[in-house]
Amino acid sequence: MIKATVLYGHPTDPGAFEKYYAETHLPIAAKMPGVTKMELTKFLPGPDGAKPAYYRMAELYFPGPAELQQTMGSPEGKATTTDLSNFATGGVTIIVGIVEN
Repeated sequence: MIKATVLYGHPTDPGAFEKYYAETHLPIAAKMPGVTKMELTKFLPGPDGAKPAYYRMAELYFPGPAELQQTMGSPEGKATTTDLSNFATGGVTIIVGIVEN
């Protein structure tokens, strides 16, 4: 299984980020074919109250590398990626890895 992790930096306007993320971006991302599971995380301050390194994380799971490539090359995958610049004012880091059980 392959996992694409999207790490969102802290946005300039968290309220605007949350509204756009919930109402616009997630419905676009939900249309991507080949995603077997999606997990969303909003980070909290650490035990010491420190600001987390990232604001949010989205984890998208795929059966294998071919399905990831097909999804990201699809119109829905391209639309999802292109949409990031519309709201992710804190920047985005995308990493891909193999899930080991």
